Amino acid sequence: MRKEKTIDFQIKWAWHSISRMYNAYAARFDTTMAVGYVLLNIDIEHGTPATKIAPLLGMEPRSLVRMLKNLEEKGLIRREVSKDDKRFVRIVLTELGKEKRELAREGVISFNTMIRDKIPLDKLVVFFDVIKDINRLVEEENQKLKAGEVAEDLE
Repeated sequence: MRKEKTIDFQIKWAWHSISRMYNAYAARFDTTMAVGYVLLNIDIEHGTPATKIAPLLGMEPRSLVRMLKNLEEKGLIRREVSKDDKRFVRIVLTELGKEKRELAREGVISFNTMIRDKIPLDKLVVFFDVIKDINRLVEEENQKLKAGEVAEDLE
């Protein structure tokens, strides 16, 4: 099977194209797509518990620790330790972080508007149905692999 005919190639190719576009957009504001994505997943009013951010982003906690340190050094976030339980840390956006978050939000809205304007709704409905099914199947396979099972299809 040619790589161009595989489902994973098409998904990865599309994501890399989107990623390059978002990074080009973000570079205009001296940031990156990854930073924007993290900022978009932090509650703008109340902050977000540090332990909740990695699952929201589909990241490994180790990678997130480095990212949060970087965001803190750039003045985009601050950590608030709970007075009741010192183990509980909430990540809060600074004013600069809120500004960068809004720029990221505008970029996402712009991209989605462009896609919705150029691709008919019926095609988008099918796309969302298919990608949801792919995600469900992949998650089921991941659960089997974590449990030590090997899918016959992957052998």
